[in-house]
Amino acid sequence: MKKILITGGSGFIGTNLVNYLNKGNYKIYNIDKISYASTPEKFKILKNKKNYFFFKVNLSDTKKFKKILTNINPDFIIHMAAESHVDRSIDDPFNFIKENINSTIALYDSVLKLAKNGKIDLPKIIQISTDEVYGDVTTGTSSENSLYKPSSPYSSSKASSDLIAKSFMYTYRFKLSILKICNNFGPYQFTEKFIPTILNRIDKHKKIPIYGNGKHIREWIYVEDTCEAIETVLQNFKNGIDYNVGSKIRLSNIKLVKKIISIKKLKKPNLLIDHVLDRPGHDTRYAINSNKIKQILKWSPRHDLKNSLKKTIKWYSENHKWKIYVNKNYKERRLGKV
Repeated sequence: MKKILITGGSGFIGTNLVNYLNKGNYKIYNIDKISYASTPEKFKILKNKKNYFFFKVNLSDTKKFKKILTNINPDFIIHMAAESHVDRSIDDPFNFIKENINSTIALYDSVLKLAKNGKIDLPKIIQISTDEVYGDVTTGTSSENSLYKPSSPYSSSKASSDLIAKSFMYTYRFKLSILKICNNFGPYQFTEKFIPTILNRIDKHKKIPIYGNGKHIREWIYVEDTCEAIETVLQNFKNGIDYNVGSKIRLSNIKLVKKIISIKKLKKPNLLIDHVLDRPGHDTRYAINSNKIKQILKWSPRHDLKNSLKKTIKWYSENHKWKIYVNKNYKERRLGKV
């Protein structure tokens, strides 16, 4: 039974990953500081509760973190702990970048010190990154070898974290694979993100805000497909091999809004949309080439956009207690203006 330590296992993707992996033959250890966007433990759906362990710890508290690491001696670490909302990174870049970089260096340095002292074996690390590190992709697609050209404080913090991880792989012979993943959606996503905002506004009979002309293009993937991709990499781990994880489902923000409006069978979509001031440094297009993971690991996403949007809409409509909890922490205040 593999021992898997997940950092940020109470975030959006982390919560889905915990629920997904808990069905398998793993012992799962979730370390999360618990922020405004975290999912409380009571909302997780755990099939094997005896194989799941939660620690409310900030990775920057290295004393506590090292103690947990020593006790667990994990086979794998899946590092996804990070602040992730671009608008918040624009509002407070110093603290946002500091948090993401400090948590990453704290993780790698703690593992290094404990492994050097023989207190743990060197684990395999899967670092979860984002397609945003490639920056604006006006034509074509980004491959794993494309240059990093981050545009926002958020994407620059993720790019920095990736480079820190690489430096430990080259200098200290860490076992590492970085996954650069496109925009995720699905259950448990905090209300400030785009698709939950659309659904929340529709429920409240309010207009849906769209930045600028709404023609910014994103690549979307259902979160369960992302969880399957992570498990596939875990089961077929290849040191030093990075993967783009995408779906090839690319559409503009305004088309996505209209697709959701159509699924919900609402009339006069143009009257439901409010074009608001664009955010600064807004990339016009993301598009990644995911052929590598398909060719090497035989992974490809299973969910199409329409059906996975229907599943997401259904989940949000049925989980009233979760929505009530989340909306207590969300004031619908516009962020990311300069």
